[in-house]
Amino acid sequence: MTLYSYKAINEQGKTYKGLQDAANVVDLELRLKHSGLDLVHAKVDEKKSTFGTPKTKRSDLITFFFNLEQLLRAGVPLLDSLADLRDSMDDQKFRETIAGMVESIQGGKKLSQAMAEHPEVFDKIFISLANAGEDSGRLADIFLHLTEALKWQDEMAANTKNIMIYPVFVGTVIIAITSFLMIYLVPQLVGFIKSTGQGIPFQTQLLLSTSGLFVKYWYVILALPPALFGCFKLALAYDPGLQYHLDNLKLHIWPTGPILRKIIMARFANTFAIMYGSGITVLDCIANSRSLANNQVIARSLEQVTREIESGSNLTQSFQNAGVFPPLVIRMIKVGEATGELDLALRNVSYFFDRDVKDSIKKVQVMIEPTMTIILGLLLGWVMLAVLSPIYDIISKVKM
Repeated sequence: MTLYSYKAINEQGKTYKGLQDAANVVDLELRLKHSGLDLVHAKVDEKKSTFGTPKTKRSDLITFFFNLEQLLRAGVPLLDSLADLRDSMDDQKFRETIAGMVESIQGGKKLSQAMAEHPEVFDKIFISLANAGEDSGRLADIFLHLTEALKWQDEMAANTKNIMIYPVFVGTVIIAITSFLMIYLVPQLVGFIKSTGQGIPFQTQLLLSTSGLFVKYWYVILALPPALFGCFKLALAYDPGLQYHLDNLKLHIWPTGPILRKIIMARFANTFAIMYGSGITVLDCIANSRSLANNQVIARSLEQVTREIESGSNLTQSFQNAGVFPPLVIRMIKVGEATGELDLALRNVSYFFDRDVKDSIKKVQVMIEPTMTIILGLLLGWVMLAVLSPIYDIISKVKM
């Protein structure tokens, strides 16, 4: 497959530009034709993005799997279902992906193989589950589980964003107020305070020194955060081992660390349950879950679990020896291993952590709001005290 940069038009004459994989220009023209587009111009795209391929929106994946599940349950053939989705999806790039899948399936490939040709859209878990669904004849059930899992992930992402909205807003306000006070207001008062000839209190001297730093080195203060961030990224690229320590810090820093650990455990248990219930082997479930964790501490622990299982240890003992999985996870794995219903036991784990994460997020939100308000109040109180102290001393002496 070659990546082409193309220009095309639809029946209404609207122009579209984009990128598409195709075997050749004729293949590209056929793929665009299936998307309702007529090729105008195409060339091989030789540009390589520094930041990688943009990820598909989770909402588009939810729409894709939900509609595909509904169509398959209604008895619509797979190719017809994909063709309907290709024509109804809003995202042009996703429409092109589905068009490519239709071409691949018409060429004799299975759905999972067609999905594997588009790793920028479908990750290994999607492909493994689709393959398991094809082998078991339960594709509709697999897509239902995927839809529910994606909806849960979307809800968790939304809850996580909600935590950050208030502190980011208040933090921005604090930075703006501090910059205004230090760069504009305080320098206006310097001349007045010094002209009084009175002794300057310590808090006022500290305020004047801070203001002087802001005025004199404002460009350094502005450049420092991105410079530190860039140095940090370079350090990670130079020494990948630092990522492990960073991920470990993420799991332990308060108050977000415990919440992150619960989110990872809930995601792991939910995905493991779906894959295991679909007929995927335990070792393949663990292998696919490593990348899902997006945390090197958890990923290395899962690698250790894999090695112990391969050496003959049972599942419960292997997870217990890893040392990062909570007692609840170990207990439910033991129950599932004993009853033969590991997927059901892990779904119970996912449900518990899901509920616990929501409660923890609400508690953190309740704590963040007054904390940020107190910080803002302390800052303004310090400035007011530093400014008004000399003025109060002058007024007191005048009354004398």
